[in-house]
Amino acid sequence: MKIKSQLNQIVTQALLDADIPANDIIVSDATRPEFGDYQFNGVMKLAKVLKKNPRAIASDIVKHINTTGMISKVEIAGPGFINIWLNNDWLSTEATNILNDSRVGVGIVEKPQKIVIDYSGPNMAKQMHVGHLRSTIIGDTLATLLTFLGNDIIRQNHIGDWGTQFGMLIAYLEEQNADTEHQNLKDLEQFYKNAKIRFDQSEAFANKAREYVVKIQQGDAHCLTLWKQFIESSLGHCEEVYSKLGVNLTHDDVRAESFYNSELPNIIKILKDKNISTNSNGAECVFLEGSDAPVIVQKGDGGFLYATTDLAALKFRATNLEADRICYVVDARQAGHFKQVFAISKQAGMVGNDVNLEHIAFGTMMDKSGKPFKTRDGGTIKLIELLDEAIIRAKATIEKREDYSEEKFNEIAYAIGIGAVKYADLSISRESNYLFSWEKMLSFDGNTALYLQYGYARIQSIFRKHNAKLTGNIVIGDELEHRLALMILKFEDTLTKASIEATPHTITTYLYDLTTLFMRFYEQNPILKEGVTEDVKMSRLQLAQLTANVIEQGLEILGIKVVDKI
Repeated sequence: MKIKSQLNQIVTQALLDADIPANDIIVSDATRPEFGDYQFNGVMKLAKVLKKNPRAIASDIVKHINTTGMISKVEIAGPGFINIWLNNDWLSTEATNILNDSRVGVGIVEKPQKIVIDYSGPNMAKQMHVGHLRSTIIGDTLATLLTFLGNDIIRQNHIGDWGTQFGMLIAYLEEQNADTEHQNLKDLEQFYKNAKIRFDQSEAFANKAREYVVKIQQGDAHCLTLWKQFIESSLGHCEEVYSKLGVNLTHDDVRAESFYNSELPNIIKILKDKNISTNSNGAECVFLEGSDAPVIVQKGDGGFLYATTDLAALKFRATNLEADRICYVVDARQAGHFKQVFAISKQAGMVGNDVNLEHIAFGTMMDKSGKPFKTRDGGTIKLIELLDEAIIRAKATIEKREDYSEEKFNEIAYAIGIGAVKYADLSISRESNYLFSWEKMLSFDGNTALYLQYGYARIQSIFRKHNAKLTGNIVIGDELEHRLALMILKFEDTLTKASIEATPHTITTYLYDLTTLFMRFYEQNPILKEGVTEDVKMSRLQLAQLTANVIEQGLEILGIKVVDKI
């Protein structure tokens, strides 16, 4: 339900009828219930243009606003704000109409886009750690959201599988006579450490590792076989994490650094041919306007850099994948790098001006002391171990009911534990750093996944008591029911805003507010108590059902499961 666009059209028509310029009309949510459901705050801007008293302008607009359908009343407040209330009958009809809609009233975008989302991006030399969590969770949520809205989404997992360290790793793999089933590869962190020790202690091994780097780059069959063997094993570790995390990245989404290797000389040629790059002390560099430091795209020894690979990826995504929008879900500390690469790609014509390039930046996960989250000895925490601990802690948080089988209890603990980790990340403005706290994320109170899951389970308990068909229509009987129905119908506008701004916390904030509002409704508006008329009972049951439907759909977009009982 696109409520805001409908209100914008109504206000625009009122302006036109009042002979007032109707440019950039934006109706916003009211900040408090007493200010209405929505507000039009554009009168002050119009007053400056028309050089008229703002309240006089507001009065002219109000006279022409149609209050016979969607809108019940409008009022002028303050210097010229126009407060708007929606009609209860209109809300009732619209809410009733979406009760059996699997999309809960959310439509498909009018102009679907082909959107590439680059996220997760682990390094194949090591196991995934907590540093990969935010990119993976945020990226997957945005991909799911944009898909739900009807866009064509191409997930891209830009894994690090190229570079000098892989010469060392495959040399050690060969020395250990290991294969993908070998125990030494079960712990990639330890495998990497052992290889590094050999590299530092043995000059012969180090020379062999360097020789293997060159052979990999030259396409040596033996070295490539070892390299592919190692990469497949490492990818297996990643896929175990993705599966446990409920993330929709697959083997088919992998587009590794090595994929672009053959294209890198052509990138340099394009930059040279268009006189965008210049040779500086033997290195090929691009000097961007307003920046003193050059962007090096090829070293003096002929080697390429991350910027070169990212340019090749941009060119591929814009040309071969025909993307309209390319999103990079990457740490905020890489902002400078992406600003440079985006500018070069546009300047060189590798990416058309009509393609939107976005760095979806995010902050760092911190511990209670405000430092980056690490183990007690200062090492990085393996992501799979963090997720396993989340499930263990979830089991300790909830009580095992007598009617739970062991399988059911494990299923609920998984939904709560993994949901807690994902929601804690997504509920924070992505550009902010956030403190990782088990106690906070597994709390029944506050803006947590468990609070929403409990709210959903509470609604399911109502329907276990009322195991009968819902009949009749939703009828708004008081202010609280008005606000709940309105909140439900705001779901599409919420998802649209989150998709445009790439802000998952817009969705979590909405779901938390919806659940909190339902809890108040549940406490103050009896549903199954004696004395409640059948029509009122059915209306309130349907509002409860709609609330549950929205919570479930919203959490599904966030990659979080609901539970029927807690």
